[in-house]
Amino acid sequence: MLLIVGLGNPGPEYARQRHNIGFIAVDAIHRRHGFPPWRRRFSGEVAEGALAGEKVLLLKPLTYMNESGRSVEAARAFYKLEPKDILVIHDEVDLPPGKTRMKLGGGAAGHNGLRSVTAAIGDGYRRLRIGVGHPGVKEAVPHYVLHDFAKGEAEWAVPLIDAIAENAPLLAEGKDNTFANRLHAATAAEAADAEEAKPAAKREPVAKKTEPDKPAGREGPLAGKLRKLFGL
Repeated sequence: MLLIVGLGNPGPEYARQRHNIGFIAVDAIHRRHGFPPWRRRFSGEVAEGALAGEKVLLLKPLTYMNESGRSVEAARAFYKLEPKDILVIHDEVDLPPGKTRMKLGGGAAGHNGLRSVTAAIGDGYRRLRIGVGHPGVKEAVPHYVLHDFAKGEAEWAVPLIDAIAENAPLLAEGKDNTFANRLHAATAAEAADAEEAKPAAKREPVAKKTEPDKPAGREGPLAGKLRKLFGL
């Protein structure tokens, strides 16, 4: 069994904040793969389903970020999971916007949600780090992550979250490297499309794409919901 945890804060006032990208990603997986409705359990919202034939529990702690570990530990103990069976999705200020990294173990790097989870279950769990960028000054980080995404950030956030949802079955199969490569390919293709859309004089040279372009005007329903979330 795989436990996929999205970190965030509960409540509509937090829904579009950078700190909540873990919630946003888990919600996208939930919608894309037809998980049953969310229900309250383990001091959070959970939905149990399957990815790639493997049992998966999605969890959004409702304890607020600083107490996320309490919810994660309750689910871990009930299902008798090892830390390696747990994947935590979270925002990462030390990565540029839209960049992702898969990681096993490690420190919290100042992230209060990770600090709480590690205190509760140890540091041997898997992480999907989603870059949201850095404000440039350490003291500004709390305000920055607790601020809504700007409209322009939807250009990288929507295709990235869509790619996470689409390729989530690879996580259940333990193919973290393949998953990471798929995210990179999806966001690189989106960046190339955005570059081609610029006026010719403003374009930067880009590598020629080997795959056919997406059909124009045929965006899936998940991407449409994400664009609405980001205010487009």
